[in-house]
Amino acid sequence: MTCRRRLAILACVSPITIAAVKEQSGEIPIVAAIHAQLQSRATRTTKGGKPYFELVFADATGNLSLKIWSDSALYSAAENLADNTVVRLEGEWTQNQYGVNPNHIAWFNLDETAIADFLAGDPETREKQDRDFAEIRRLCDSLEDPRLHGLCAHFLTQLGDRFRRTAAAKKNHHARRGGLVEHVAQMMRSAEALCPVYPELNRDLLLAGVLFHDCGKLWENSYPEDGFAQIHSIHGEMLGHIPLGIELVNKLWNDLLDTEDSEEWKSLKPSTEMTRLHLLHLIGSHHGQFEFGSPVLPRTPEAFALHHIDNLDAKMEMIRDAYSQSAEIAPGIYERVFPLPTNLVRPLASFTPPPPAPKSEIPTGEAQANEDQAE
Repeated sequence: MTCRRRLAILACVSPITIAAVKEQSGEIPIVAAIHAQLQSRATRTTKGGKPYFELVFADATGNLSLKIWSDSALYSAAENLADNTVVRLEGEWTQNQYGVNPNHIAWFNLDETAIADFLAGDPETREKQDRDFAEIRRLCDSLEDPRLHGLCAHFLTQLGDRFRRTAAAKKNHHARRGGLVEHVAQMMRSAEALCPVYPELNRDLLLAGVLFHDCGKLWENSYPEDGFAQIHSIHGEMLGHIPLGIELVNKLWNDLLDTEDSEEWKSLKPSTEMTRLHLLHLIGSHHGQFEFGSPVLPRTPEAFALHHIDNLDAKMEMIRDAYSQSAEIAPGIYERVFPLPTNLVRPLASFTPPPPAPKSEIPTGEAQANEDQAE
């Protein structure tokens, strides 16, 4: 395709999301435009000593990295591109084991109307996150323990907006604005389903633990109100989300202790202090192992359950992303996508029962026997 024809096509193309580019691109280029915000810019050096820029752009569905070489016509433009600028990226997009690569890349500044539409997020992602947040509210409202019920309500009232614009991770899974809401909602559904199977689990404690297990990420993986570039917080860098989560829950708990309702807590069993301690243990142990950042190992049924629910949901999200992004290197075999340890294989389709045979196909003798039996 000539450059002139490519530009003519792109001028008429509506933008798609970063997630859609990752899903649709492969060895064969796709011509597409993306609206994205500059998340970060780093200066790197090739093995030959030449500088290049690594630009990370983000939208509501994820992010992608672009390398701008020093001999590129865009090198000077990349150097002068202001942080958090929202641009229209146009190019022919391919994908391999190293990620998405654009050919004939160009970018253009957006007008105020286009920027406002971009910051609202794509409708599909926004609708899903609205449903997930409503599900979190519903399950929190169902808690019977007044202390955990009150704590969850206090958190959602005070920090719900920040919660809704926080990612579950910087990369690998749910690494997008609002990704933490998606992750927590799915984990709460899993916990709700498991509690009847394992009656030794304290449902109220486990559901509250799911809500708060990553609450420290509100300062580690949060986004601003007006963009899709993750904020680098000094608290997140120096403490990490587990200590921050413990500190936040203690602060919210103490807020409730200063209310009149807390007088009724003194007679409740289990005690208020043990309830608080068990909840903090879930936050502190949810990574499951010291080498994965847990300051303490799981020591209760809820702690073990929370760790595995968390890990399962993260892995399933990685698998979904891998299937949508990975190239098929042989029939039914997909190229490995980090951090998964192996190539994926096409999943087995669900069993579909054969349709019932029409009555006319029933052998004559069998049909006559059925009529005789009916008489």
